[in-house]
Amino acid sequence: MTIVPIHGEYITLGQFLKITDIISSGGQAKSYLADAVIHVNGEPDNRRGRKLYPGDKVRVLHAGEFLIEAEPG
Repeated sequence: MTIVPIHGEYITLGQFLKITDIISSGGQAKSYLADAVIHVNGEPDNRRGRKLYPGDKVRVLHAGEFLIEAEPG
C-alpha cells in the first residue's frame, strides 16, 4: 500500500489521481473516471469531487492501493 501525504483537511479524488501520477493533468480526470474502477474505503466511487480525508483507503484497478495520510507539520 502506498502512503499519500496531503496538506490540509482533504483532497478531491481528481487531485489524488494527479498527485499519484495516475493521470498527467487535471483535465484528464473526468474521462479517466468514466472508465476506471475505483473503490474508496471499499465502496465504488468515480466522483471527481469526492473528498478524501486522512485514513481513507483508495484502490484503483491496475494502479494499486493507497492510504491517505495527513502530512506532519
